[in-house]
Amino acid sequence: MKIQFKCFPGGRRKAVTFSFDDGREQDRRLVETFNRYALKGTFHLNAGMLGKAGYIAPEEAAELYAGHEISAHSVNHPFLGLSPTDQLAGEIWEDRKALERLAGYPVRGMSYPFGSYDDRVVAALPAFGIEYARTAAGDGGFELPADFLRWRPTCHHKEMAERTRALLEHRDRFGRMALLYIWGHSYEFDDDDNWSLIDTVGDLLEGRDDVWRATSADIVAYMQALDRLRFAADGGIVHNPSALEVWIEADGQAVAVGPGEAKRL
Repeated sequence: MKIQFKCFPGGRRKAVTFSFDDGREQDRRLVETFNRYALKGTFHLNAGMLGKAGYIAPEEAAELYAGHEISAHSVNHPFLGLSPTDQLAGEIWEDRKALERLAGYPVRGMSYPFGSYDDRVVAALPAFGIEYARTAAGDGGFELPADFLRWRPTCHHKEMAERTRALLEHRDRFGRMALLYIWGHSYEFDDDDNWSLIDTVGDLLEGRDDVWRATSADIVAYMQALDRLRFAADGGIVHNPSALEVWIEADGQAVAVGPGEAKRL
């Protein structure tokens, strides 16, 4: 049997995720709105800024972001691409440790402060336990990244209504999965007086069971599990050595492959 496509959970071909930086106090309103529409977000926090004027308090982080993802953004928000190599460990490693004490789970991702990074920074990230890092350079597309340490979003949240409509209309003739990756800062909704954008996107996605809502970490873990699938030489058997259920499409049918399962197709 010929294996045709890999799929998101449930056999879906489309997914959406949100990524917001800095941990500003407007995150409270943003999370409340996300929860109302069953949307998922990743929130990149600077441990050195929490508790300061205009930022959330560290003691509220775990409850506020429950059901979403807490992720790193460096301790003090420097330009990492301009920072001495000796400072990278302090900014990234210490941010991880501080956030993990608040979150209660391992922090495995980050976004680059100011979108600043270089090859030296990227090469150092695996040593700090970082599995993905989001840039600030949106490309407008829906492709999954070839390198999760240089993960380009689709767009800034100012464009999210337009790009959500485009995702829902999107048809890939090769059957590739499509990801809408929206990033921004919650305080910008106040600055631009455009909180209605979230309601627009929530309304567009409401009832759309064909779109997976996920955090950045969810997507990375799922793609890692998909990449670990092993197929028989004739394509008639697939083995999933991971701890996650994953989905493929075989001869036009969506098929779930459970953790540790070897399935005949």
